[in-house]
Amino acid sequence: MSTLKEKLPPVLTNIGTLGPFIALLVACLFFATQNERFLTGGNLSLVLQQVMVVGVIAIGQTLIILTAGIDLSCGMVMALGGIVMSKFATELGLPPALAILCGIGVTTLFGLVNGLLVTRIKLPPFIVTLGTLNIAFAITQLYSNSQTVTELPTALTALGNTFAIGGTEVAWGTVLMLVLFGFTWFVLRETAAGRHVYAVGNNAEATRLVGIPTQKVLLGVYVIAGAFYGIASLLSVARTGVGDPNAGQTENLDAITAVVLGGTSLFGGRGVVLGTLVGALIVGVFRNGLTLMGVSSIYQVLVTGILVILAVATDQLSHKSAR
Repeated sequence: MSTLKEKLPPVLTNIGTLGPFIALLVACLFFATQNERFLTGGNLSLVLQQVMVVGVIAIGQTLIILTAGIDLSCGMVMALGGIVMSKFATELGLPPALAILCGIGVTTLFGLVNGLLVTRIKLPPFIVTLGTLNIAFAITQLYSNSQTVTELPTALTALGNTFAIGGTEVAWGTVLMLVLFGFTWFVLRETAAGRHVYAVGNNAEATRLVGIPTQKVLLGVYVIAGAFYGIASLLSVARTGVGDPNAGQTENLDAITAVVLGGTSLFGGRGVVLGTLVGALIVGVFRNGLTLMGVSSIYQVLVTGILVILAVATDQLSHKSAR
């Protein structure tokens, strides 16, 4: 009979996995002592709203990093998706639902292109996505004429609306983000497709030899990641109320930071997507807490950089000790 430890993913049986949760708890306790507003329902809801776009992008980024890849284009692809759905709805007059699908379709297409270049031409993911980052940025600026798209249909901004829970306003976009994290966690943990993603990240050649189509798994991961970027596009539009061609400037690095802080290994095959949610919350809590303390935004960037270096260093040391 299998034990509970055997049923859990290997990463959960390692005490180091508790690191992100402990870091989040310590950060919350620290900022609670510095400002009485920090632990209020309204402020915690605001933190969730602030991380919902990066959080959804980071779901796709987690899938890619689990296969030992990386996607530098995610932020700019997300921005392009937002511009497409905004302009299709306002200038072309498409029904909002169709405009949203077109935006998600564009981001998914970029995921397909990334996946084909990685799997068919065997180009390194870093180089491929660095190239598509610039392509997505150029298309976004050209198509939008570097102008913000305003006067959007209410359907495009509906996820930015809120509802009350115990007197605290919670955005519908936050709920969608949490549902997506839960769904992805279930797929990765409970389905054969999810286990294949981990297997490819652990050892792609050994996985291929046992009959798993590794190239199809990799291609599927990039395509699905592209779809997540499209959903993040909608959340970005809903939160800001406009189609912003300058969105996505920092989201790629923020998403990678969330994944690494959440305990997913850059070497692939090890990590839990719920850890990515914790990683995104760590970044959000630090930025929100430092803002409440009146700390300059440049120091917030500095702290984020230090956190990601520490997380990568921990991952490197853990990988060496496991060899």
